[in-house]
Amino acid sequence: MVAFTYLAVAAAAISGAFAAPTAEPADAPDFEFGPHNLAARQDYNQNYKTGGNVNFSPSSNGYSVTFSGAGDFVVGKGWKKGSDRNLTFSGSTTQTSGTVLVSIYGWTKNPLVEYYVQEYTSNGKGSAQGQKLGTFESDGGTYEIWKHQQINQPSIAGTTNFWQYISNRVDKRPNGGTVTMANHFAAWDKAGLKLGAHDYQVLATEGWGNAGGNSKYTISAA
Repeated sequence: MVAFTYLAVAAAAISGAFAAPTAEPADAPDFEFGPHNLAARQDYNQNYKTGGNVNFSPSSNGYSVTFSGAGDFVVGKGWKKGSDRNLTFSGSTTQTSGTVLVSIYGWTKNPLVEYYVQEYTSNGKGSAQGQKLGTFESDGGTYEIWKHQQINQPSIAGTTNFWQYISNRVDKRPNGGTVTMANHFAAWDKAGLKLGAHDYQVLATEGWGNAGGNSKYTISAA
């Protein structure tokens, strides 16, 4: 979203500014990777809405959402502890009004970083703002690298300062594809953008500015 993104954890119904992860044994895998989908041990649904009509329906390996007149929302499907796994998503997004984007979205701690790999943006830039650091090639397309500092904004560590790192795909693909996260992390590192310990990572649909449209996706990983 323009200012920040809120994560709601489906595994534990927790009210408050930000939901905390549920404790689990250190040696327990977050996901078991099958041939067709993700078998989640901890199922994270992202579901933030500020106004308008947003109807979000998560499934075991994806989600669908329809929206109209939306002031600001973020919904999606993901997991605890993002990584450089290859993510494949398939489906579609249609935008009828406002700004809509589809991205791989996540956080790291120490340093605290909010990151986006934007695969589709209805306005060309989505959340990309601040300083453009260059471009790189990955998964058959060109991505711009952006960084932007958020000052005194809500985060998974409370209201504070933090950096946003954004890969913005120039040739959009709302119908999905494979995202090689290792390529993005390597490109950011080469540009001097350091990540910390990985926290949440999701495929998300986001919209603001009287956003209207719909999304439906399935997700797999390798």
